[in-house]
Amino acid sequence: MNIRFLILIMGALLASFTLAKHAYADSNDALAPKSSAKDALAMPLHTVTIATVSLEQSLLFYRDGMGMQVEGPLTISPALEKAHRALWQMPDDLSWQTYRLYREGIDSAIQIRLLVLSKPMPTIHDSWNSRELGPFSLGFPNTDTIALDKHLRTIGFGALNTLESYPIPRADGSKYQIDETIFNAPDFNHGVAITRGNGMAQLGPTDANGKGGPAYSAQVITDSESQLTFYTDVLGLEIRSDRVFKSAGDKGAMNLPNGTEFRFAIVYSKGATTGHMLFVDFHNVEPIKPKNAPSLPNIGLGMWSFPVRSIQQVMDNAKAHGATIVSQPKQVNDPLVGESMVATLRAPNGFLIEVFEVQP
Repeated sequence: MNIRFLILIMGALLASFTLAKHAYADSNDALAPKSSAKDALAMPLHTVTIATVSLEQSLLFYRDGMGMQVEGPLTISPALEKAHRALWQMPDDLSWQTYRLYREGIDSAIQIRLLVLSKPMPTIHDSWNSRELGPFSLGFPNTDTIALDKHLRTIGFGALNTLESYPIPRADGSKYQIDETIFNAPDFNHGVAITRGNGMAQLGPTDANGKGGPAYSAQVITDSESQLTFYTDVLGLEIRSDRVFKSAGDKGAMNLPNGTEFRFAIVYSKGATTGHMLFVDFHNVEPIKPKNAPSLPNIGLGMWSFPVRSIQQVMDNAKAHGATIVSQPKQVNDPLVGESMVATLRAPNGFLIEVFEVQP
């Protein structure tokens, strides 16, 4: 493992767990960790990979809109490209340039690995409709969603609906306000601007401008039990919150049919306070099944990457669980995940999961 990269990884983890100690100590927060980071197998979500042919639009949204920084195109050696083709099942006739998008000064924020493809590929989604199955969004905590909403619309991005403000219960039954807008990001992805009010800690650290994230990623799924069991049994993650919600319908941020109910599960790495996943499973409306697989090399949000303490344990868990193993561990030196053993799996819905080993 590259020493500089190891220091960055452990620094991000320390920042996350230090945030937990301070932000959640007296916050009466239902999402506060009750587990310990020392028991985590998979650590918080580290990198999200998005394939695109629209570099300009991607930079407009994530850099100019959400305030992320950009590096690239990165230098990818022939050996690393060969490894990536095997790990991600990229076809031989497809090439790409790699960009890294990140939040300066916030090591615990999720990185975006942006793959700018040499030619169009099928899209993971057919529209921005929030009932479409598959990877749904990246979440951007910030201290002023009203201002961020105005900014994103000014530079040309629409949303599923107007900004929604709604109450969420604390552990003692009192409530705090959330302001949320779900923007139509490039490639039929969604970018969520979200602010927790009434003194609540944001869902991830924010910078001097009040912007943070990505701090989480969401999917729309069916068969919650098999999906969630994969993340808990194979990756060792934990379900922190699991409730049934009735949406605000056509007044809500997701702009769903009136009366829609859905299971809403929030999954964290043990001991973590950010880098989590949200899973939506509709109860009384039919989800929409896109035509194409929710995975690279298709255009859109096609992979999640997790640091893990033991890649062998993950592979053993995957075998015991009957999960699809795409690639056995390979030694790589990757500018986004460092020098590490890397393997890939598929979640039950076909979504690609990358794991890379980090030793404490």
